[in-house]
Amino acid sequence: MKEQLLLLVVAVTVSFALMGSCKNREIMSADLPILTGAEQLELYLPMLEGKKVGMMGNQTSVVEGKHLVDVLLARGVDLKFAFAPEHGFRGDIERGETVRNDIDVKTGLTLHTLYGRNDKADSIVASVDVMIFDLQDVGGRFYTYIASMHRVMQLCADNGKKLIILDRPNPNGDQVDGPVRKSDEFKSNVGFHEIAMIHGLTVGELAKMINGEGWLDNGVQCDLEVIKVSGYTHKTIYELPVTPSPSLPNHISVRLYMSLCLFEGTDISVGRGTDYPFQIIGYPDTSFGEFTFTPGVRPGMATHVEQQDRLCYGLDLRSINPEDAKFTMKYILDFYKKAPEKFFTRPDFFNKLAGNADLQEQIKAGWTEEQIREGWREELAAYKQMRRKYLLYEDFE
Repeated sequence: MKEQLLLLVVAVTVSFALMGSCKNREIMSADLPILTGAEQLELYLPMLEGKKVGMMGNQTSVVEGKHLVDVLLARGVDLKFAFAPEHGFRGDIERGETVRNDIDVKTGLTLHTLYGRNDKADSIVASVDVMIFDLQDVGGRFYTYIASMHRVMQLCADNGKKLIILDRPNPNGDQVDGPVRKSDEFKSNVGFHEIAMIHGLTVGELAKMINGEGWLDNGVQCDLEVIKVSGYTHKTIYELPVTPSPSLPNHISVRLYMSLCLFEGTDISVGRGTDYPFQIIGYPDTSFGEFTFTPGVRPGMATHVEQQDRLCYGLDLRSINPEDAKFTMKYILDFYKKAPEKFFTRPDFFNKLAGNADLQEQIKAGWTEEQIREGWREELAAYKQMRRKYLLYEDFE
């Protein structure tokens, strides 16, 4: 009897210990750091062993502060070339500028552009066994890295090559908003997919959507492997460790970019040519606000600077809490009301950014934000329903 009682006590003690251990593991798991796909080398290096490898990357392709290219070469990966997107392989080329085929001066790696047309891209991809994609997207349909990913998927599908996407968090992945791009009339590098303006996907999730919805030419499917981010959900407000492009230098600019990018279809300055791009907005007219700034010349922003060398009046948005900086039409609507005749200086490009011609006409007609939102409510709801099929991470809703 004493032996049975002793065994019972031991069993109960062990059970409570195990319960405590499980609880501790749950607490620890909630505090685990975010690990990008690229940082989980043990998951994808075995897939590269003995293979000829190509990649698409840039300055955001980092592993614990080191460029992924340096890490792969140090691990003996047979890396043959890299594709570069808009802004180049090292992220020092400004928007829309030519990205040339070149040699990476730090590693001697052959570089090829995939921003726009490259007639040799098929033969380049055909020369390797597997491709890697590792770019940090920011969550807006108009950010061109996702168009480059689509091109890589198409090339891999056409040439029978596997594509490994090293996923990264979406710094605006806590929201899905804006109009869904309409027909191919509005398809461009700033609107490549029929998705919401603020799409709420990681590149891995979008790649699954591209495959699942049959968006590649000729109905082909890409042999896709997504290395998921560890410790991330769409509730996470993720601050990028590396500048994604020259005009998005910090967290608040990345968050405000969702609302301010539409200004690129106008002559309103969003702070290019200053130290605070996509954090300030203005125009050379005192009616636009009391805050003043003068766009000038900055490294990586020397061309296409709206209102360069002119004193602009407007708003300073730098003090906004980044978590509160979600997509809104209020800045566009307010600035249009101040100078409607000066606003739509590049109407076709504005429509490409918006993904339709409706938004411009609604703004001209004096619609409120609530009325505009009602206009895209059904299409956005349908997009959200489609999006759920491809989520790899817990959603924010």
